[in-house]
Amino acid sequence: MPFSFRLIAADGAARAGEMTTAHGIVRTPAFMPVGTQAAIKGVHHDDVRAAGADILLANTYHLMLRPSAERIAALGGLHAFMSWPYPILTDSGGFQVMSLAPLRKVTEAGVTFRSHVDGATVELTPERAMDVQILLGSDIAMQLDECVKLPAERRDIARATTLSLRWAERCKRAFAGAAPSRALFGIVQGGDDQKLRAESVRALADIGFDGYALGGLAVGETREAMLNVVAASAPLLPAGRPRYLMGVGTPADILDAVAGGIDMFDCVLPTRNGRHGLAFTRFGPINIKNARHADDPRPLDAESRCPAARAFSRAYLHHLFHSGEALGGMLLSVINLYYYQDLMAGARAAIIAGRFADYRGEVHEGWIAKRDCGSS
Repeated sequence: MPFSFRLIAADGAARAGEMTTAHGIVRTPAFMPVGTQAAIKGVHHDDVRAAGADILLANTYHLMLRPSAERIAALGGLHAFMSWPYPILTDSGGFQVMSLAPLRKVTEAGVTFRSHVDGATVELTPERAMDVQILLGSDIAMQLDECVKLPAERRDIARATTLSLRWAERCKRAFAGAAPSRALFGIVQGGDDQKLRAESVRALADIGFDGYALGGLAVGETREAMLNVVAASAPLLPAGRPRYLMGVGTPADILDAVAGGIDMFDCVLPTRNGRHGLAFTRFGPINIKNARHADDPRPLDAESRCPAARAFSRAYLHHLFHSGEALGGMLLSVINLYYYQDLMAGARAAIIAGRFADYRGEVHEGWIAKRDCGSS
């Protein structure tokens, strides 16, 4: 079955839709849990699926280094390797081009870097990025791009933007031999410069991709700057293709970006914050390590769809963290994944019902009111 995307409803700029992949339907707006090394840290796949995730993200850079794309392909591809029979998106390694700056060199050909695993010299070109993602067998592959940390000089942002566009053309050619069920997304760069962003959108649309991502955000710019880029860039993207805001973010950021027309998100926050004792709830964030929770017999949220949020008292969760028990981080990670998926399900239903603005306001009011939940 070829990859496809259809819009179901729109409410202002907010959109609800469906992506069809070889491994199932992805309902949008969608949040993708991050499984960097083919695993969601501290969370069993069954819990990820039960939370409501249609799709997850795996990291091309990390998997090509360990255990290697060739080994995963020989073992049946990424879906079989990690026993996740549902859709998978793989990022291209472009973010690591930025985050590993001391270990890499960027040229027209691609990126040469020293492996953080064993120090070996590794080359990642647009062609190799496509080859790796084809070997992994992901449903959605991302073009290789150069991501620049903000704030940055305009000349540096412009150079990275034009280089990313040349790499996009090479990725499109290299991906041409992939199965029609596989999709390739282009990545819009341009930092916080609206003119560069618009130029990048036009050039990528001319090349033609199955979907489009806004990259190079949540990398040091202000929240206002990020949302300004989303508001200006999303309407320029082809309306009949999915729109993905990479690496974002907090529940508030996600709702605001959905309002701006974004369909897909990924972020490590639900699991990373969960491992450090921060729970996302309809009352707002709760730092379970705070002393006020030590004697609190109430569950984290008696009305949550997540069994862990209903079953365990705040006092017990507090105890787990102060005792150094790994179970505490595991439970909060699962609770947070449920919250994020419920947030997206509520957004989809509200868009279809034509009341997304009301839904967004109600969610924000719940965070502000805190309902005597002790959310500090």
